[in-house]
Amino acid sequence: MEIERKFLLKEVPENLDRYSFHTIEQAYLNTKPVVRIRREDDTYYLTYKGSGLMTHEEYNLPLDKTSYEHLREKADGRIIRKKRYLIPLSQDEINSACYEQLNHTALTIELDIFEGDLAPLVLAEIEFPNEEAALAYEMHPMFAEDVTSDPKYHNSNMIN
Repeated sequence: MEIERKFLLKEVPENLDRYSFHTIEQAYLNTKPVVRIRREDDTYYLTYKGSGLMTHEEYNLPLDKTSYEHLREKADGRIIRKKRYLIPLSQDEINSACYEQLNHTALTIELDIFEGDLAPLVLAEIEFPNEEAALAYEMHPMFAEDVTSDPKYHNSNMIN
């Protein structure tokens, strides 16, 4: 089960070079249901995602590079390329109602900077251990708008 919220940013943080990041390329074989292939640095996998905007089933299966490249040729629409920065949130950056629901789970902002014809789009995602924490979360000051419920900000809808 994946439980996540998505946000637009007021501005991109200036200190991104201090955070770790992944280089991601992903393509979609199907969008209903979502069947995605992804290269994250040197790791490859196929993902099935169930329906839902904030909460949905998600299953990852490992692929090798050859299988990934073979499937990439069968992808629909554009191939999405982005750099994902991992920005950990400290306890004092999380409102108390959300923190109570976390069960000692840390939160991380996954900040996606899109490349190619999707630039200059920047999206932030936060994955939560449960729906109660996700619903209790109050936006970080760097966020401008919660777009979790807006399907146009889901990668599977950005391929066309």
